[in-house]
Amino acid sequence: MSDIVEIRSLSKQFGRRRAVDQLDLTVGQGEIFGLVGPNGAGKTTTLLMLVTLLRPDHGEIKVSGFSVAREPRAVRAVIGFIPDVFGLYGNLTVAEYLDFFGACYGIASEQRRRLIGELLELVSISHRREDMVDTLSRGLQQRLALARVLMHDPQVLVLDEPASGLDPRARVEIRQLLIAIAKRGKTIIFSSHVLADVAELCSRVGILEQGRLVACGTLDQLNRQAAPHRFVRIELMQGANASDSQQLLASVPAVSHIRLKKEEAGADRIIFEVEFQGNEAALNQMLVRLLEKGLPIVHFGEVAQTLEDVFMQSTQGIVS
Repeated sequence: MSDIVEIRSLSKQFGRRRAVDQLDLTVGQGEIFGLVGPNGAGKTTTLLMLVTLLRPDHGEIKVSGFSVAREPRAVRAVIGFIPDVFGLYGNLTVAEYLDFFGACYGIASEQRRRLIGELLELVSISHRREDMVDTLSRGLQQRLALARVLMHDPQVLVLDEPASGLDPRARVEIRQLLIAIAKRGKTIIFSSHVLADVAELCSRVGILEQGRLVACGTLDQLNRQAAPHRFVRIELMQGANASDSQQLLASVPAVSHIRLKKEEAGADRIIFEVEFQGNEAALNQMLVRLLEKGLPIVHFGEVAQTLEDVFMQSTQGIVS
C-alpha cells in the first residue's frame, strides 16, 4: 500500500505554545486513519495544515505527491475537508446546496445533476433533496456535508470530529457511511474523541499528546506497545481456597503478577487477573496445569484491551 499522505518534521507554534512538535506521519492509500488525543493535543492544528488552511512553521506535508506549501491548489483538488463546525447555507434546498458547490469546482451543469442524484443516493437523503438545508437534523446535515466534499471526487477525505453532536443511532449510521465511502477507494483521515468509533472504523490509529505522536499503529500493535504482557482472567468456583489458588498461580513460570479482584467477585466466584509473559503454547500449558491441580475453573480467558485502555496508558492527560 503506497503512502498518499506524508508528513515530515511538522511543527506549528502559537506564541509560546507549540501546538505540533516535529510530527512524522504517513497514511496509506485507501486507509481509514484515526487521530486521537487529549484536548489541546494538536489534532485540529495538524488537520488544518494538512488541508492548506494553516501554514506550517517547519516541516513538509505531501498529499498525493503534491506539496501543501508549494502546490496548495493541487492539494485542494485531491482533498475534501469537513471541519468540526461546518457552514451550511440554510436558505438553499439540499439539491441547490450541492449544485452550488459543484459549480464552484467547475463541474459542468449536466454532470452536476447526475452527481447530485448519485451522491444523495449514497448518503441516503434523496428523499430530502427539495427540503431546505436548515430543516435537516444534525445527522442529516453531516450526511449532506459528506456528499458535498465528494462532489469533486477527492482522493482523501479529512474529517474533524465527524460524530460530534450526533445521537447514538446517527453515529452508527455515519460509521457505516464512512465504511461505504472507503470501499470506493477513498482514503479517510479523521479525528475523534469517541474512541469506540475509532476502534470500529480505523485500520490504524495515531495518538497525539502535546503535539507529538506518542503511539501509532494497528490496534494490535498499540496493544502490544502499551501492554507487552498478556493479562488473563481466571474465575474459580466459590468453594476454592483463594490463598492456595494464588500460590498455585504464582508457581507458574510465566506469571509475573497476580491480582485478586475482590471488587468484582460475586457470591459464586473467586476472580484473579494474572499478568502473563508466555506465548499461546505457554498459555495452554498453564490452563492444563491448573486443571490437573484440581482448580475449579469456570472461566479462563485473555483480557482484551480496548482503545480506551491503550489511550490512557499512552497519554498523561497533559494539555500544552
